Amino acid sequence: MVKPTKMRNQMIYQATLQTRSKQLGSALSKDLQKKYGKKSARVIEGDSIKILRGEFKGVDGKISKISTEKSSVAIDGVKKEKTKGDKFDVYVHTSNLVITSLNTSDKWRIAKLEGKDPRKQPKDTPAKVDAKVDAKVDAKVDAKVDAKETKVVKKMQKKEDEK
Repeated sequence: MVKPTKMRNQMIYQATLQTRSKQLGSALSKDLQKKYGKKSARVIEGDSIKILRGEFKGVDGKISKISTEKSSVAIDGVKKEKTKGDKFDVYVHTSNLVITSLNTSDKWRIAKLEGKDPRKQPKDTPAKVDAKVDAKVDAKVDAKVDAKETKVVKKMQKKEDEK
């Protein structure tokens, strides 16, 4: 029989990375709750948040770093100063935050929040990637055309030399 305290400590301090990642959830603001129909979501870099508790209560900012070991995040503009004058990031636990706006760059995450199956979503490729692919294809086609033209020119020169 395992004591409840020991079980709780194992779940918190000796959790796997997947479990620790799930522990990085934070509450959604009221308007996001209405939009997505969920009360919480996992925080990622780029989310805008508001601190609800602690020394920096009321501060708004964007998440700059995430620490799965501490189950906490560093926020842009939230720093402390050492006695020597150096500044360092303050990590705030995710339970003390509320997400005010989401980083929408991850289509999978948005589909999951909306309750859709992300595997069935159409794959949207950014225009920049398409342009790069088109440029590469054009370059390859041009190289092949140039190679064919040089072969034809060489054959013509050989025929002229033979005459």
